[in-house]
Amino acid sequence: MLAGIRAAACSDGMNDLSSPSRATELHQRLVDALERDGSIRTPAVAVAFRAVPRHPFLPGVPLDLVYRDEAIPTKRRDGVAISSSSQPAAMAIMLEQLDVRPGHRVLEIGAGTGYNAALLAHLAGADGAVVTVDLDADIAAAARSHLATIGLGPERVRVVKGDGGLGYPDAAPYDRIALTVGAWDVAPAWHEQLAPGGRLLLPLWFRGAQKTVAFEPTGAPDGAHLASVSVSSCAFMRLRGTFAGPEAYVTLGPDPGLAISSEDRAQVDAAELYALLTGPGRDHPVPVHLAPRDVWQGLGLWLALRQPGFCTVSADGEMARHPAVADFFGSPDAYRFTMGLVGEAALCLLAYQADRSRVVDPAAHPFPLASRSFGSDDRLAELLIAEIAAWDAAGRPTDERLRVRAYPLPTPRAPAADEIAIDKRWTRLIVAWDDGSPGASSAGAND
Repeated sequence: MLAGIRAAACSDGMNDLSSPSRATELHQRLVDALERDGSIRTPAVAVAFRAVPRHPFLPGVPLDLVYRDEAIPTKRRDGVAISSSSQPAAMAIMLEQLDVRPGHRVLEIGAGTGYNAALLAHLAGADGAVVTVDLDADIAAAARSHLATIGLGPERVRVVKGDGGLGYPDAAPYDRIALTVGAWDVAPAWHEQLAPGGRLLLPLWFRGAQKTVAFEPTGAPDGAHLASVSVSSCAFMRLRGTFAGPEAYVTLGPDPGLAISSEDRAQVDAAELYALLTGPGRDHPVPVHLAPRDVWQGLGLWLALRQPGFCTVSADGEMARHPAVADFFGSPDAYRFTMGLVGEAALCLLAYQADRSRVVDPAAHPFPLASRSFGSDDRLAELLIAEIAAWDAAGRPTDERLRVRAYPLPTPRAPAADEIAIDKRWTRLIVAWDDGSPGASSAGAND
């Protein structure tokens, strides 16, 4: 158990410190579910999750919501969530990828509520140390306060207000560096502050698709670079500050919560796209059935690497029930995402052909899909269907089969025939599926 943790109880309604037995019951039930679904795989991560409750980090939130396997937004700006308590399953998967050991020095970029930092502190043990950095003073102060309520002071977890893109050189080097925000590129400081034999974990953007990549440094045989040891699916809020990426994230319509994300800024006209989304759509049946997990654990990356018009559309808060946004990821009542292709005066999105409300396990159940076309041109919808068929014919390559190398720029490193090169601001990513599945038609193109 984490030394110094103090019990923090709460009620069945609001989190008001009055019913420790209910909090404990819901807490342990959540961890049981994370073990059953494979998000938690190792004893160390299981023990950390059982030792560190979530509710002290979400004061005022109803217990039943706190202990759902859902992300909970905690700060919004202009109607868009910019900080949250991440989905517990996503946190568990990332902690498994990070592999924190007792005695490790850990840097976290994105303090959030402080909950993940507490889990990291448990894994690093009394001889380890955690530094967590956040851009906003109020977020850092709240995380510091939450950590103090369970007995974690600055000697175990140091909370710093700062730009996470700069890391935190005062306590470097680190055995582990983890980002809990999506990054467009690998900032030089993260590589430079990583100890020899260390591991860097970050949700990384690949032309619009976000994947959590665990990197380790290597110097052979083709020069110093970072090489992936694991890849998983994710959906994290973007890194803010000086090192934020250039991808287009555009809100749509007069009400906050509806947005499109695309790496091709030239294709994003907010007024035009909102008019398309609120107009009639035409459904074109997709010839293969897919479960939502197929969409996010394979197809999305395939589309992002092959089609420059790849986009995601999200609906958050009051807009979460927008009829154009199918819930391929998220919570139907709070937020949801779908994906598709965007072009000049045209948009198509993945949708369901029928109501899934009676499906027992909709996340895993293969379902008939449609390519829903908005606007007068159906060519994007036909292209989306063709790409889905190509992905299916290639054996449905998944994120877990992806291999990524990150080389500092400038570099003469060129991709092989079955590899894809993506130039970022500071790094060139070389991407391939480990079975030689065909890559992007635009291999070698810059972002």
